[in-house]
Amino acid sequence: MDDMATTRVRRATASDASAIAAIHVATWRSAYAGILPDRYLLALAEPRQAIQWRSHLTARAESTWVAEEGRAGIVGFASCGAVRRASVPAHAPWQGEIYTLYVAPDYQGNGHGRILLEACRTALAREGRAGALVWVLAANPARFFYERLGGRRVAVRTEAFAGTRLPECAYAWDSPSVH
Repeated sequence: MDDMATTRVRRATASDASAIAAIHVATWRSAYAGILPDRYLLALAEPRQAIQWRSHLTARAESTWVAEEGRAGIVGFASCGAVRRASVPAHAPWQGEIYTLYVAPDYQGNGHGRILLEACRTALAREGRAGALVWVLAANPARFFYERLGGRRVAVRTEAFAGTRLPECAYAWDSPSVH
């Protein structure tokens, strides 16, 4: 499962929507159990998520990447684009934002998240976007992943989500590379 030699990252297409949806649902249920209400997590449905992802990927409003692992197929995905100004502190220098980064639970800890993060940061740099940030729920252990890769905690906010208010942290990088 962890042979990175067989992993490749490529731009996602609409035909990847079902695989992305399956990872989306599995990772949310795994990562957010005990953080988000159970009823919300149980209501997540792969077919509905696939429709949303297919529409999203067809519109190509942002850059979306998938990590493929040999015969397993798609094991993770990430998306990025212009920073959403409402999501950053006033006068923040970051011009790029990583909107999503999820790796299937059985493939976490094997480097897939790192190569997806690098793909996003490279894409943002190619678009001429200085720096990048990502928002993560403060209770999500994934925040340590961003810290290990040099992300600096630069902001905190509370967001209403799934009928509850949750604190989020922003992590940022000033340079285009995670090396």
